[in-house]
Amino acid sequence: MSDETTDRDEQAHAGTAEGQGPVRISEEIDRHLANKREELFEEFEIRDKFPSAVLEEAKERTSDVQQEIQDELDHRQDLRELTTWTTDPVDAQDFDDAISIAEEEEHYRLWVHIADVTHYVHPGSEMWDEAVKRGNTVYLPAYTIHMLPPALAETVCSLVPNEDRLAHTVEMEIKKDTLSFENIEIYKSVVHSDERLTYTQCERRLDDPDLPLHEENVLVYDLAEQLHEQRKEDGSLVLNPSRDRAHTIIEECMLKANKAVTHELMWNRGVEAMYRVHPQPTPDQWDKALKEIAELDGINMSGASWDDPRKAVNQALESASGKNLNKVQRAVLKVMPRAKYMNDPFGGHYALNFDIYGHFTSPIRRLSDLINHWIVHENDVPEDLIELCDRASDKQKDAETAERLYKQFMEEIGLNPYDVNNRGVEVVEDDEIDGDVEY
Repeated sequence: MSDETTDRDEQAHAGTAEGQGPVRISEEIDRHLANKREELFEEFEIRDKFPSAVLEEAKERTSDVQQEIQDELDHRQDLRELTTWTTDPVDAQDFDDAISIAEEEEHYRLWVHIADVTHYVHPGSEMWDEAVKRGNTVYLPAYTIHMLPPALAETVCSLVPNEDRLAHTVEMEIKKDTLSFENIEIYKSVVHSDERLTYTQCERRLDDPDLPLHEENVLVYDLAEQLHEQRKEDGSLVLNPSRDRAHTIIEECMLKANKAVTHELMWNRGVEAMYRVHPQPTPDQWDKALKEIAELDGINMSGASWDDPRKAVNQALESASGKNLNKVQRAVLKVMPRAKYMNDPFGGHYALNFDIYGHFTSPIRRLSDLINHWIVHENDVPEDLIELCDRASDKQKDAETAERLYKQFMEEIGLNPYDVNNRGVEVVEDDEIDGDVEY
């Protein structure tokens, strides 16, 4: 590697979040942040600490892991020889989804492997009861409140490379001409991830044919890009049009898997599930939002596309940049109703323009996915499904509100929430704070 290449790579790394290092804060600021968190935890009934019984159960379920996986091979599909990998942010703490891809004459065959959390967490267990109380993982900048004990989420339920893991696999045959499902199979499996990629590493694999997983990533990106363009053409709202290729791969694969699972539950099994329902704004609300967007400078939004407001917004977003991009996004979010969980998919998901949709791909951090895993395997529903839907909806709202208020507080005391979220924090003694540190 040449000195010029090395210098360029070092400069590029210095511009990344990990290259800049953590945000340095004083002990006093750290105390203010801790007090604010406690205040929010009390207001929104967020459970920061796990009861000892939950932690003890998690510890028991993470012992003799490899032997338990070996015993499970008699009851599961063995996919350990299938090329499989994960792609996550650089600071990801657990890896609950992995993908595999193959190309056939008329189909793509896409496997989405999800950590089999319900093998360890199920109704009647301490961890299940605690997950219901928590509802979801809460993400505050540089501070995470997990739905499941980290001892579980970061070990047996994390699809780390070079280790056998229990998974719930969604195997999809996707037609090349229409991108519709030819066949869907959902089953318990044992998988073996070949590698853990960050988004940055994924981008490099796409560009460099000499790197491992290059062909697989190119193939899955080709499929993901087609799925993405089809969604936009069909009227799915895409609020972030400048996403990189790695994000596109993961987003589209997870959307397709979620759609496959709820398609299977609704049409082939006819069972209830925890569906994700998103109402649409009223015509007056949409009219107000579109007029606000049209008045922005440099926005391209042709009159012909106003028949479908989502397509009009997509067009506006693609022509927007900088502050205008944020203004378009805010104008839409102001009029968009909250999505909620329901035991009936009536009304579908308006923003995605899906008739039926639900969550399946993140059982470590969302109650909805955990419950849908249990429903798929048991082919039955919990007796209190309606109450669980309401619980998941309410706790998600609480988590989002707490996150917003915490970020507002950080700005009030001179911290940039985006920097903290991406770089973390380092607490230093007050006498170490110098003129180069503003926090």
